[in-house]
Amino acid sequence: MFALTASQRFFLYGQAVDMRKSFDALSGIVSGQMEKDVLSGDVYIFIGKRRDKIKLLVWEKGGFVLYYKRLEAGTFHLPKVGQWSLSYSELCLLIEGVEVEVKQRHKRYGCPAEKTATPA
Repeated sequence: MFALTASQRFFLYGQAVDMRKSFDALSGIVSGQMEKDVLSGDVYIFIGKRRDKIKLLVWEKGGFVLYYKRLEAGTFHLPKVGQWSLSYSELCLLIEGVEVEVKQRHKRYGCPAEKTATPA
């Protein structure tokens, strides 16, 4: 069953992606350009050129899962350069249309292992 949890790691690919790409081509981007292990269980996030489509690729027991969302209005925010590591809450904000690049983040108590959006 497809489920995302706060215990997973989330990586946003920092370049626009042809949204016709599917499992194999996106896996190739993860291993080749992002230099990550596609079978790790981490979630890899891709945004299309027009920024109205987003795909999340994750390996779950037995195979890949691909989540695909197309916006009817508006766009997803794509960071200016590079790859980004996101937290679960930042991914939710991204999908809901809130800009993830934060100029200032207010201090909150959290587990020391939690990270904010930083270039990878």
